[in-house]
Amino acid sequence: MARSPVSVLMPVKNEEANLRRGLPALTWADEIFVVDSQSTDRTVEVAESFGAKVVQFHFNGTYPKKKNWALDNLPFRNEWVLIVDADEVITPELAEEIRDAVKRQGADGYYVNRRFVFMGRWIKHCGYYPSWNLRLFRHRLGRYERLSAAADTNSGDNEVHEHIFLKGKSAKLKNDMFHFAYPDIFAWVEKHNRYSSWEAFTSLGGASGHCSDAPQISLELRMKRALKRAAKKMPFRATSRFFYHYILRGGFLDGREGLILSRLMGWYEYISKVKEMEIRRKLV
Repeated sequence: MARSPVSVLMPVKNEEANLRRGLPALTWADEIFVVDSQSTDRTVEVAESFGAKVVQFHFNGTYPKKKNWALDNLPFRNEWVLIVDADEVITPELAEEIRDAVKRQGADGYYVNRRFVFMGRWIKHCGYYPSWNLRLFRHRLGRYERLSAAADTNSGDNEVHEHIFLKGKSAKLKNDMFHFAYPDIFAWVEKHNRYSSWEAFTSLGGASGHCSDAPQISLELRMKRALKRAAKKMPFRATSRFFYHYILRGGFLDGREGLILSRLMGWYEYISKVKEMEIRRKLV
């Protein structure tokens, strides 16, 4: 396959295992930047073995985070940038569609749907599919929103919950990418322990510049965030979260894996609530 005029941006830290799966699926791209956060494993060596350009990012504790920093500072030689996480895999069908999209230039950015794989199974329900993310765009027209300026949320140096503001027209691509988010339950718990700290902080109004109602954010996302804020005021939040994923969003159709994931999401909601209580107590 001839290379397409697309620059790939991949944020990483200690991702040598995922890189061996994800980078071979990106050989069609003209340029690959792997933006590392001082990995202690063989991430740099593996990335360079696949021809990627490795750049080190040093987080100052507040802002900018990794992706926005990269979009502002990396010398991309292409107009189009594709954001791919280390645990995501671009299929050949999606790669071909991306090639056609940048050639047609019918839009300034494109949403890509993700198939979330949990415990070896594609989770088709539970509220995890479809999962649209703006990943392909003209790099001068897209930047991630700034949700928090605080240094103590333990959410890491990479944008996770933030979404892209696109100054232009967007469209959706038909083919999906695969998202192999968690190699095991330990990894799921470790990440969601950090995410719950972020959730607790933002729920108490600690985020500055939260853009949930900004016109650049899609109506669908604004509605989703409004419902999430409303849900946090409900009693029995952990039980309600389980009910939402397992019953309302059809998690029971995903078998044992759907049940496990739904129960874990209930735990996540519970630990977020407890952390909110802890933060309030410390502020008194």
